[in-house]
Parts: sequence; C-alpha cells; structure tokens
Amino acid sequence: MDVTFAERDEFKRKVIAEKTISLLRGDVGISPMIIDGGWGTGKTEFCRKLINLMAEDGTHHLIYVDAFKADHAGEPLMTVLAEVIKVLPSKKAKEAFIKKVLPAARFSLKALAKAGVSHVLRRDTDEVASTFDEEMKKAAGLMVDASVHSMLKDHVEADKNLAALQKALKEIATKKPIVLFIDELDRCRPDFAINMLEVIKHTFDVDGVQFVLITNTEQLKRSVSHCYGLTAEGSQRYLDKFIKFKFQLISKSDSLPSTQASASFNHFYNLLLPEGTVPSKAFRPRLISDFVEHLIARHELSLREVETLVLYMSVLQEVSKNQYFVENQILGSKLLVILGVFIFCLSSDLKKDIEFDRNDALKLADFLGVTQIPAKIGGGQPHPKTEQVLMVMLAEDCIKNINDFRPQGEERRKWGELLHHFGSSSYIEKGESTSVLKSVFLALSLGA
Repeated sequence: MDVTFAERDEFKRKVIAEKTISLLRGDVGISPMIIDGGWGTGKTEFCRKLINLMAEDGTHHLIYVDAFKADHAGEPLMTVLAEVIKVLPSKKAKEAFIKKVLPAARFSLKALAKAGVSHVLRRDTDEVASTFDEEMKKAAGLMVDASVHSMLKDHVEADKNLAALQKALKEIATKKPIVLFIDELDRCRPDFAINMLEVIKHTFDVDGVQFVLITNTEQLKRSVSHCYGLTAEGSQRYLDKFIKFKFQLISKSDSLPSTQASASFNHFYNLLLPEGTVPSKAFRPRLISDFVEHLIARHELSLREVETLVLYMSVLQEVSKNQYFVENQILGSKLLVILGVFIFCLSSDLKKDIEFDRNDALKLADFLGVTQIPAKIGGGQPHPKTEQVLMVMLAEDCIKNINDFRPQGEERRKWGELLHHFGSSSYIEKGESTSVLKSVFLALSLGA
C-alpha cells in the first residue's frame, strides 16, 4: 500500500482524505462510515492513499481488509479478528488476545452451523410428499427444539464470551485506537456482505474501534434485497440501521478550472504517455480533446471504463502497426477513429447497425449527444460543435431519420466548405464516413 497523494492526486482528493481523517480522529460518532462510489471510480486507490496519509502521525492502528479475498472463507468475524491480531506488537500480545477472543469466535461458528441445520430441516420438510408431511414435521420439530435448547444454553455463556472479546478489543483501542477499512464489500457474495455488516454492528461496537466501508451502496442494497427479499426502500432502511455516516467520492476534478473536466477525462489523459502506444500528443489539439471529453461525459464513463477505452486504442495501434493516432492523420478521420473505438466499447447494437448498413440517424445522434444541427452556419453564427459536424458527415450513410441532420440548399454548400477543413476535398461521399468506423471495428475484432 505504498501509493500516496504525493505521487499523484489528479482527482484532487487529498482534501477529501484530510477531512475524513479529521472526522475519524474527532469526537463525532461517524462509525461505521461508508465511502460510496460506483465501480471503477477509484475507491480502492483512494482508500490506500487515505490510510498512508493517516499513518504519517501514527496515532491509530490502521487495518485494511479486502473483503472479496476473504469471501471464500465465509466467516467475517474470523476475517476481521485475524487482521486485528496482525497489528499487535508482540507474539505474547497476540497469544493473549487469541486466548480471550477464541471462545466467542467458536460460538459464532457453532451458532451458524446450528442455524444452517435448522434452515435445511425446515426447507426439506416443506418439500416432502404430503403423505409423510406431518410425521417429518414432528421429527424435524424435535430436532430443531433440541438444537434451540442447546443454543439457549450456549447463549448464556456466549454473552460472557462476547463481553470478553469486546473487553480485549477495548484494551488494545485504549492504548491506540483502531480503524478498520473494509474494502470490496460490493464484490462479495450477498450473504457474506450482510454477515460482515451484522458482525460489525453486534460484535465490534466498542469504544475506540471504528469501521470505514469502501463500497458501492447500490450494490450493497441489492445484496440486502437478495438475502431478505426486501424492496429497495426496505433495503435502504436496513442499511440505515447499520451505517451512521456516508459520503460519495466526488467524480469531478478542478485540475482544469476553465472546463471543469471530469475526473474520468483526466484519467484518460494521464493514461496516455508522450511516447506510448497511443501518444498523448495525438489528443493535444483542443478540438480533439474536447470531443473525447464530450463523449466521456455523455456516457458517464467510470475510471475503469476509461482504462478499457485506452486499452482498446492501444490494441488498435498495435494490430494496425501504428496506422492510427498519428500526427499527420486527417482531422475528420482521426475523430471518426476515436468515435469508432467508443462505439466498439460501449454499444454493440450500434456497431452491428453500422456494419450491416442499417444506420438510424437518431441512434447515432443519441450516441453522439446531438439533438439537432445548427439551422444556419457562417455569417457570424456560432461554430458547430465537433459532434454536430460528425453527425452531418454520418447522416449521409443513414437510411432512417436523416432529414433532421442533412442540410439542404445553400446551407448544404456551406457545410461542404466546413467539412473541407475536416479533411474532405468535397462534400462527404456516401459510405466514406462509416467506412472509417468499419475499419476500426474490423481491426479491433482482429480481422484482416
């Protein structure tokens, strides 16, 4: 976990981390806290940077748990306790702690096993033929009653064991408070994720012990719904019982104040190296970078989706032997190539339409984020946006809903002059624009 804000902070999140640390060190009861964000928004990296920033003062035990890696073990309590043991300063301290918490851990496993037996018995009883239904229910009832009786006896001891566990945790936290960061909870099996929440709530409600969950709240709500059959509203109410404070990672960056460029766009540009497979200078002209930013914003791409986009651009360069994204490439062609990669990555339906020459202008316009083209151009009128220019180029190859995007009369002549600056010697010939898109699709499909 050596990544720090000092190395890079392109999304300007250090200030968020500093405020989070202030809350964790303060007197406001904010635990358990959720750092919320969709998949691919950089939650894990933010968490690691946050931990490293907080570790600089050495005031807390900071424990990172990758819940997804522990999912297979199936027992959240053991997962968390194992990580707590790791931060204890000596072998003697570790052994003393284990001795105190082991009875509670054993009871947790035993109770889960008995609950599972009870559930299976009840389920199987409901499935047997009606002739044996009553007898099986009687037998199952006796076994369940015996199991419950045993569990009630165990619970008398369990209260003592739980108190001993919490006391042991409090002794550690009194000397040095504990903050546990539980990451990747949204990727876990629903039952494991919910069990983790319940363990945190009922077992680790200890002074000096705080939890920070790094997760996608919407996915967590789906896990609750899966386990308990609740509606979205019911799932939210369930989570509200466990979570005290939540904030969402800001998806904007102010590193380009003049445009308020999205964090995803900055990530895109930072992934490009000056001499990389897809050189950053290929996107340096403002018209091109603005177009890329427009498409990223239009489709609300996450950081992970941006990484996929750059990967596909690199593949395109590799398989075409650097045919694309070169300095002397015609502007219109370069823009169409960029559009082709976006379509290949984001819309298989639109890709098929283009490949089979059944283009619908409205579908293309929707993908580009174009509602209309200017009624008039030139003569002091605002210059058309790049996506509008591409829409006019592509409209020539559409078979449906063309009229709204196909200039007529004198305006058609003006558009012809404008398109000349994008690399066409005359008005776009039919099939010329989609042929560029098709060549991108073919190359990315590793075709000849």
